[in-house]
Amino acid sequence: MMLKEIRIAGFGGQGVILAAHILGRAVSIHEGGFATMTQNYGPEARGGAASAALVISDQPVLFPYVSNPEILVVMSQEAFTRYTPDLKEGGVLIVEEDLVRMENVPQHIRVYSIPATRIAEELGKKMVLNVVMVGFFCAITEAVSYDACKKAVVDSVPEKFRKLNLDAFENGFGFGKNLLSKGATRVEDTEPVSVLESAN
Repeated sequence: MMLKEIRIAGFGGQGVILAAHILGRAVSIHEGGFATMTQNYGPEARGGAASAALVISDQPVLFPYVSNPEILVVMSQEAFTRYTPDLKEGGVLIVEEDLVRMENVPQHIRVYSIPATRIAEELGKKMVLNVVMVGFFCAITEAVSYDACKKAVVDSVPEKFRKLNLDAFENGFGFGKNLLSKGATRVEDTEPVSVLESAN
């Protein structure tokens, strides 16, 4: 049975919950699988801590809570500090590299980093950094297919923002594929280029 536990965490205003919603929708609607999501907010919705836990499977999910995720996406320093110790051995850590200073990273995990906020800003809207992350997640983990994720992005955003979000998704996906093609896990292992150039 295929079952994966995923946590996405950052702070309010980064679109953490929407990112998890897109991935869950991709699995449950466009891949015919099963997904459950639980979410948690800090004392302040915007600026406070936010996290979403996602369980995806090809069978009905009987227990929706995540304690030791196989994949962790962190978009803030607080999220990195709080959740990295819970990551399963051999798991994947995906990091917003400009917002997270990686210290004492366990040796038993694989780390992939992306300047998602910078990519979003170059596209013209910082708010789509979450969809950049979804694209990157899709490329790095292959836990959800490219086609399903892309369809779920279209389903999940207002029509007037559809092109912007699809561009964000494509750039995140391209960045991830480029990183993998160079055999790197951290962006600093590759030659410095424009964040948007690196996605092509």
